[in-house]
Amino acid sequence: MASSRKALRYEAVTDGMKIAVTPKFLDEESLPAKGRFVWAYTIEMENSSDTTWTLTLRHWDIIDSFGRRQTVDGEGVVGQTPRLEPGDKFRYSSGAPLAAPSGMMSGSYTFVSDDGAEFVARVPAFSLDSPYDQNLPS
Repeated sequence: MASSRKALRYEAVTDGMKIAVTPKFLDEESLPAKGRFVWAYTIEMENSSDTTWTLTLRHWDIIDSFGRRQTVDGEGVVGQTPRLEPGDKFRYSSGAPLAAPSGMMSGSYTFVSDDGAEFVARVPAFSLDSPYDQNLPS
């Protein structure tokens, strides 16, 4: 089932660190008859502050359309701990499988400066919608 939905982009800014997310349903990776629904999401971050920051930790809160919750914590992103100097951008893609046709993700990244200061940047909540969710408006 092909989706004609336009890709949505979600953005949040925390202390000069912009985090943007663009999710995309992966029909070719999903097996709806077996309850497997897969999304890719692309994260773009941009450091508009005057400080150099290194991403050290990630935190995700995931809830599917059946109300099941999952928390994911880990070091860095996709095996990296990107260092963003003022004006730098970093982009990566990852995936999220669910056992439901839709869900929501939100989270945060912990950044540390060269002098040891730490701050947490919010990742905006974003919707994981598939064309198999009968409760979504057309």
